[in-house]
Amino acid sequence: MVRALMCLELILNAVNINFVTFSDFFDSLQLKGNIFSIFVIAIAAAEAAIGPAIVSSIYRNRKSTRINQSNLLNK
Repeated sequence: MVRALMCLELILNAVNINFVTFSDFFDSLQLKGNIFSIFVIAIAAAEAAIGPAIVSSIYRNRKSTRINQSNLLNK
């Protein structure tokens, strides 16, 4: 599960790079891509703060952090 959170962070960083690059490439007068990337950075920061807390609570309850073993809706 920690690996999935790290992959999500990498995906969000790649999205930020694309937003800034294409915003500069297509319309350099407006900063829409730059502003939107700031919002994505805020979402990534919230995910980085809340994600490990969720993982630790799942580990505390289930004694495992494997994604394929966490059937939280069964119990």
